Amino acid sequence: MKKIATTALASLGVLALAACGDTEDASTEAMPDTVEMPADEALEPVRSEPVEDSETAGPPPAPVDPRDTAPDQATTEEAADAAAQVAADAEAAAAAAAASLDEEVEED
Repeated sequence: MKKIATTALASLGVLALAACGDTEDASTEAMPDTVEMPADEALEPVRSEPVEDSETAGPPPAPVDPRDTAPDQATTEEAADAAAQVAADAEAAAAAAAASLDEEVEED
């Protein structure tokens, strides 16, 4: 009996809340005249010209000679040697890991 009373009371509350709502819909307020006006304003031609802001531009960059910024031959060879050493170390670590994994599989 309590369940029926609780359900009836809940249903009554829902119906009371539904009765309090208004019937106005957003679609009635959004008539084509009010929706299209902002779009038409965006399509109007621009009447002003862009102006360069000289304060933020700063001075022009100084010319750079590529010979001053290019790495020298010794630095390039050192980088290549270091890369080869890293590759060799990685290969050795991979081989050691594979050997370790093979030993664990054989023990099981």
